[in-house]
This record gives sequence, structure tokens and C-alpha cells, in this order.
Amino acid sequence: MTKRVQLGSGEYAYEVAEGWGALPDGWVMNDVGGVAVDRADRVYVFNRSDHPMIVFDRDGAVLGSWGEDIFTHPHGAHIGPDDFIYCTDDGDHTVRKCTLDGKVLLELGIPGKPAPYMSGDPFCRCTHTALSPDGDIYVSDGYSNARVHKYSPDGVHLLSWGRPGMDPGEFNLPHNITCDADGWVYVADRENHRIQVFDGNGRFEDEWHGVHRPSGLFQTADSLCYVGEAGPTYEFNREAPNLGPRVSIWSSRGTLLARLSVTPSAGTAPGQFLSPHGIAVDSKGDIYVGEVASTSWPLRFPNVPRPARLRGLQKLIKITA
Repeated sequence: MTKRVQLGSGEYAYEVAEGWGALPDGWVMNDVGGVAVDRADRVYVFNRSDHPMIVFDRDGAVLGSWGEDIFTHPHGAHIGPDDFIYCTDDGDHTVRKCTLDGKVLLELGIPGKPAPYMSGDPFCRCTHTALSPDGDIYVSDGYSNARVHKYSPDGVHLLSWGRPGMDPGEFNLPHNITCDADGWVYVADRENHRIQVFDGNGRFEDEWHGVHRPSGLFQTADSLCYVGEAGPTYEFNREAPNLGPRVSIWSSRGTLLARLSVTPSAGTAPGQFLSPHGIAVDSKGDIYVGEVASTSWPLRFPNVPRPARLRGLQKLIKITA
């Protein structure tokens, strides 16, 4: 039997589940914007294909798909404690709260009508969502804004914070967002190479460094924060070691616990990454990493023709003693 590729060590050791998530003939998911896992460990893969939300069981069998007539450019997905899935579409500047079988219950934003560039108003290419312990909805608004917006559970806008910049409370592409059980809000401030931490009303509390273009965030009930780092794409450093792309694991108070990568970290081999973009963890501690592979290929390998199909998702199986 071929030995699986292992990432990490000790308490944070994982094996790459090669070939997990085989698709039906004719289906593709080269660009995975977001990934989410429900209480039954079903995996929801929000991707830029003809089947925007592909649902798998824990073993990687396709259970179905939905969203074909709803989404334009899938970017972020997460399942809240309320067991609804929140889907962020940066192509039409909306957030949709859906049932797990695809019924839209709430829509934030006006489809196809963005707010003015860097106006601070919601939304202009929003990126991701998180839920507070009370059910309030946080939206990171990043590609053409520099804000976090807070909404009530029924969709009433409560407040916003942030502006372009590098100082505490300022953003340079807030790309992802998550919230822990105590109500702290974590924002992947991607192009500032940091994660910022706020209270539930946007007051700056802390910032974590030691991440390179953090794109994906996932917070577990046991206070671990999983970070997908996109890594470098400039010509002068895209092949430099120790910068990613990779997955890192942090305590909820900013202590680095593990980095998961191989050498070299960029590529399409098992355990390598192109651009970790969405991340989720199931009840067994296994990690699902979604990548915007097709979009990232020309940045990562500008002189190499892009393959017709690229892997958009990897499963990392937690190794237990």
C-alpha cells in the first residue's frame, strides 16, 4: 500500500486523503471559494462551476448539488450554529442565508448593484460571513471595500467598522471572518499579512502576525483557529521557502501551534497547495481545504500552461494515537 503524505506532527499530524471527493463524469470544481461542514459531517463545496454547491458525504461520495440558478461567483460559505449555510457571492455583492438543501431564507445586499468603491457602504465585492453567539451576522467586505458590517439575525444593519489602511482597525482586503463562542471576531486582513481580533462591536483587541496572505479562517468549538495562507505570488518570492501556500493552526489567543505544508509547498501533488481559500473542520478533526486553483495557477506558474482540470479540494485526515 502506498504511504499517504503526512503533514504536521504530534498532536497536529494529518494524512492527505488522496482522491477524496471524486466527481461524476462531466463535473468540475477547479475554483472552490468556500467549504463548510454540517453536524452530520456532510461537506458543502461552494465552487465556480455549473454546480455551485456540491454536497459530499464524509467518505467523499457526491450527494447532490444546488444553487445552479442563484449564484454568479461563489466566494465564501459557512454553516452557523443555527444550522443554516451563509453563502457570500462577490460577483453580485450579496450574502444569502440558505437551508442546507438550498432554499434562500434571507438575502443581504442588492444583486448586481454594488456600493461605490471604498465607500464603506455595504457591499462592494463582499467576501465572507460569521455568526455571533447571539446570531448576529458579520460580513467582511473586502475586494472593493475595507469594512466589516454587522447585521441582526433578521437582516437589519447594525453597524460597520474599518477603513483602508495598515493601522489597527484598518484593512487591506478583509478576506475572511469568523467568530468564537465568546463573541470575539477574527478578520483575515489578507494583504496586511495579519489577523485582527475585535470585540462584537468592532473595538480592536489584538492582531496576529506570522501569516502570509491569510485567506481562509475556521474557528472550532475547542478554540482552535485554522488559517489557509495563500502565500506569495510575486516573481521574486513565489518560490521562496517558508512562506506558503499552507495551512496553519493557532490558539484563539494568537499562539501558533502548527504549520501544515510540504516542501515545496506550491503545486498539485498531494499535500501541496495553490491557494487555500476556504477551510472547514469536521467532528473528527479532519480538515477540508478549498482552493481557487484555476485563478491561482497563472499567478503561481505564469509560464506553465494551465491543466484542463485542477484539484479544488483536499481532505486532511487527523492522525490519532
